[in-house]
Amino acid sequence: MELPESGSHTTANTPAARPSRSLWWLWVVLIAGVVLGVWYFRGSRTPSEAANPSAPATPGRGRGGSGGMGNFVVPVVVAPAQPDDLPVYFNGLGTVTAFNTVTVRSRVDGEIIKVAFKEGQYVHEGDLLVQIDPRPFQVQLEQADGQLAKDQAQRKDAQVNLERYKLLFDEGVIPQQQLDTQAALVGQFDGAIKSDQSQIDNAKLQLTYCHITAPISGHVGLRLIDPGNIVHATDASGLVVITQLQPIAVLFSLPQDDLPQVSTKLRAGAQLTVDAFDRDDTQKIATGKLLTIDNQIDPSTGTYKLKSVFNNADTALFPNQFVNVHLLVDTKHNLTIVPAAAIQRGPQGTYVYAVASDNTVKIHAVTIAQTTGNRVGLSDGVNAGDLVVIDGQDKLQDGSKVTPTVSSGNNSGAQASSNTAPASPGAPAPPAPNSPRRQSGGSRR
Repeated sequence: MELPESGSHTTANTPAARPSRSLWWLWVVLIAGVVLGVWYFRGSRTPSEAANPSAPATPGRGRGGSGGMGNFVVPVVVAPAQPDDLPVYFNGLGTVTAFNTVTVRSRVDGEIIKVAFKEGQYVHEGDLLVQIDPRPFQVQLEQADGQLAKDQAQRKDAQVNLERYKLLFDEGVIPQQQLDTQAALVGQFDGAIKSDQSQIDNAKLQLTYCHITAPISGHVGLRLIDPGNIVHATDASGLVVITQLQPIAVLFSLPQDDLPQVSTKLRAGAQLTVDAFDRDDTQKIATGKLLTIDNQIDPSTGTYKLKSVFNNADTALFPNQFVNVHLLVDTKHNLTIVPAAAIQRGPQGTYVYAVASDNTVKIHAVTIAQTTGNRVGLSDGVNAGDLVVIDGQDKLQDGSKVTPTVSSGNNSGAQASSNTAPASPGAPAPPAPNSPRRQSGGSRR
C-alpha cells in the first residue's frame, strides 16, 4: 500500500478550512456584542427599573439624563422670564372699504369742452372736474329772460286798464262782467310772470350743471370721458369715480361669542384700538379705532360685523384690500412673561423647565393667564428673572445637568422645538395646542 505524500493529510492550509475559521471569529464578535449590550442596558437603568424589568424605560435616563452614565450635560437654550402686561386681542379677517365713494355723472346733455383733473389726482370738494359747453343753456336763459320782460310789460298794461275800468264801473259806464274780465287778465299775466321766472331759474340751474365739481374730497380714478365727447344725463357709466381714502374704513367679522365683551366696552364709552396687518399677518399697516358694530348676527356663519376707522394719512390702506385685524379689548396686568416655546404640557398639567443656580433644571408647574402671539403670560409658577428652557427640553427631566445658552431673542426655532418637547418628565407629549386665533394677534415679531 502506498502512503500518501507528507502534508496530504493536513487540512490547515486547505481552502475548505478557511471558512470554518472565519465563522468562528464571527461568533466571537457577536457574543461579545451581546455581553456589552446587556452590561450597558443594566448600567443605564435606575434601581426601580431594575426591580421591575417589565416597566418601560424612562426617557431622559442613560446618556442624556441624570442617571446611567452619570454626568452627561445637556446643552439648552434659555430665556429670562420678564414682568410685563399682556394685551388681549380678538382677531378677524377684514376688508378695507372707502368711507365715501361717488360716481360723478353729468346732469345735462352736452359736449365736454374741458377735463380739469388728472387720473389719480387728489381733489378737494368743490374743485372743477369737467366743463360742459354752456352755450345752449345760456341761450335758453336769455329766451326765458325775454319772455319774462314781455309778460311783465303786458301785465303792466293790463293793470293800467283795470284801474280805468274800475273808474268807469263806478260811474256805471261798463258792466261788472267787463271789469271782472280785465281783473282776470291781470291774474293771467301774474301767472305767466311766475312761469317765466321758473324758466329762468331752471336755465340758470342747467348752466351750473355744465360746471361739474367734486362733491367730496378724495382721489379720482381713471377717467371715463375725454374732451369732445357728448354726454347725457342718462349715461350709467359716469364721468369719473372719486374715492375718499382719508379717513378710510375696515369691515371685519368676529365670532358671536365675543359680542358681549365688545359691546360692553362700547357702551361704556371705551375707545377700542384696532390694528390692521398685512395678508401674512406679520407687518402692521395702520392703527385705528373701532367705530361701531352691526345690529345683527349672521346666522349662517355665527359672526357679526364691525366697522373701524383709520386716518390713513400715508394711504397705506386701499379700498378692497384684504387685511388681518387685531382688536384690543383688554390688557392683563402684572404677569410673568415667557416665550411660548418654554411651555410644556402633560398629564400633570402645564409646566416649564427652570434653570437653577447650579445649572440643573427644575420642573415648575405654571398657570397660563393669557397667550398673545409667541408670548405667554403666567400668573404663578415662575418669578421674574428665572431662566426657562426654550430649546432642548426633549433631553431633560427634573434635576438634569445643563449648559445654558441665553437666547438672542429670536425664538422661531425654539417655538418649533417646543412642539416636539416631552409632555411630562419621563413621557413624550403631543404638540402644544395652538392658541385660539381670536387671541393670537398681540405683540408681533
